[in-house]
Amino acid sequence: MNIILLGPPGAGKGTQARYLVDTRNMIQLSTGDMLREAKDSGTEMGKIVADVMARGDLVTDEIVIGLIREKLEGDKAGGFIFDGFPRTLAQADALAELLEEKGEKLDAVVEMQVDDAALVSRITGRSTCGDCGEVYHDETKPWPADGKCTNCGGTTQKRRADDNEDSLKQRLMEYYKKTSPLIGYYYAKGQLSSVDGLGEIDGVRAAISAILDA
Repeated sequence: MNIILLGPPGAGKGTQARYLVDTRNMIQLSTGDMLREAKDSGTEMGKIVADVMARGDLVTDEIVIGLIREKLEGDKAGGFIFDGFPRTLAQADALAELLEEKGEKLDAVVEMQVDDAALVSRITGRSTCGDCGEVYHDETKPWPADGKCTNCGGTTQKRRADDNEDSLKQRLMEYYKKTSPLIGYYYAKGQLSSVDGLGEIDGVRAAISAILDA
């Protein structure tokens, strides 16, 4: 099964993707993770990525599609979760062409709907474990009092530098300008389903599972 998780920054895509990886043996394809992995891989594609990033240039759609192609040609496990890609209509077309080329198909596109004001509150209090990526929040899931991650026991708490109100509003604006047209794109293809991204984590998990099981 191949799916896309759509939603603005902080909608909870990463949290839900990790759950699907653990419970359905799916492979999460996060653009940022793939670029970091490629940069250190020493492969031909990796050298291209490292050179682009060293110059401070933006990574092109062709490079990202190239990285995804490499993943599709490897272990497929329980299928792929596209997290953070596609971001634009051009990328959506390119992904559709690549999947068809590889004899794959897109089974579902899950839009995680959120309220902007609630999202700002959620993000500005967010932190993660520096070792395993477990997500915490100052109000709803504080970093443990003993200073150890409940998931892995790590002791490094990280906050993203851009998890502040001004930066988040800018990221939301970029999302709505470039990525929100994908909602209409996939709706027209009959592939779009929506869930309340601000519900309890277990409730969101259940809603996504119901979509995938259907």
